[in-house]
Amino acid sequence: MTEHQDEHDPSDEGISQLGLRHDDEDPAEVAPASTRSGSRRRRRKRGPIGCLIALVVVGLIVAGIALLGVKGFEWVKDQFGEAEDYAGPGSGSVSIIVQPGDTSTDIGNTLEQAGVVASSEAFTKAASGRSEEAGRIQPGTYSLKKKMKAGDALTILVDPANRVADRVTIPEGLRVVDIVGLLAKNTDFSKKQFTKALRGDIGLPDYADGNAEGYLFPATYEFPPKAKPAQMLRAMVSRWRQAADDAGLEESAADLGYTPAEIMTVAALVEAEGRGDDMPKIARVIYNRLENPGTAGTIGRLEIDATVNYALGRNLGVGLTTADIESVADSPYNTRRQTGLPPGPIEAPGDDAIRAALNPATGNWYYYVTVDLKTGETKFASSYDEFLQYKAEFREYCTTSEAC
Repeated sequence: MTEHQDEHDPSDEGISQLGLRHDDEDPAEVAPASTRSGSRRRRRKRGPIGCLIALVVVGLIVAGIALLGVKGFEWVKDQFGEAEDYAGPGSGSVSIIVQPGDTSTDIGNTLEQAGVVASSEAFTKAASGRSEEAGRIQPGTYSLKKKMKAGDALTILVDPANRVADRVTIPEGLRVVDIVGLLAKNTDFSKKQFTKALRGDIGLPDYADGNAEGYLFPATYEFPPKAKPAQMLRAMVSRWRQAADDAGLEESAADLGYTPAEIMTVAALVEAEGRGDDMPKIARVIYNRLENPGTAGTIGRLEIDATVNYALGRNLGVGLTTADIESVADSPYNTRRQTGLPPGPIEAPGDDAIRAALNPATGNWYYYVTVDLKTGETKFASSYDEFLQYKAEFREYCTTSEAC
């Protein structure tokens, strides 16, 4: 439903005094002064044409409403009736999410669709009467009842203490430092408080060695208003535990001949390097290099740039220079200089990356090159010469594309 406002044409102002005679006498019918003492004024009668026009207009309106049926009567009601509202107090329980940037109309529409208020108009009318309070409604999740009086629903929403949760979405592929930043931005706690909580018991598996990198699972969370940083972090680790169990992490890792910690590290590399259907292939490249050092021109190193950027403490997708690589040559995370896996995950892998690490594709690939940065098209090579061909293809692509 939409809001309606009475239209007002400034040109209408003053017309009543210019267009109506307060003396409705016809000069031709005015009796001489000597004969009109005590006489009544004669009213001008509406002519038959005027009556006919009025009847036609009324008939057209009635016919139009009749043709529109229920919608026609609803239109009349919207135009001239009071906004529909429940008497309250309501019953049951409904969770309502107020999104950042929502207006009173947006919130009213959400409430109406959920059956909390009878009409969006009733809520916006209540909000306009309490505009200062309504302007302080905070994004978040609220618990309301069905069939509430609009003003009562507003009373709940304007009090931030009634928020059911702080809603935070953590995307795949973020480092712990990035996740802490998002949590601090979307809750009432600081980065320092979350960093301190990371040093406590947040439910990490023993094989994480107290390092939360890779174990704060990417998902959308709704934290209760009174939740502390440690509780929020525990919820994220608990969500990782669920994903790990669903994927059969411990059992499948043993079948592959790796530890769960190593699989989580591979999953993080896959998350950093791949997308979609390419993820299982990238996992296979990693395993081939780990298990067959020196094959197909390799030298026993993974040579994944994202690990070097992690060692540098910067965004994992930044391009590298030789100076960058040499500046952290001794870091165990620098797979351009060190052999084997880095000591732990470099970011938070999602479900797809974990499953790809546990279910690598079958193939004899040792290289991969993304030849189109816009589409993400990636080609896999089983020899160094084939790799050089794909590398040349990528360089040619970069001569005509602004994506490089």
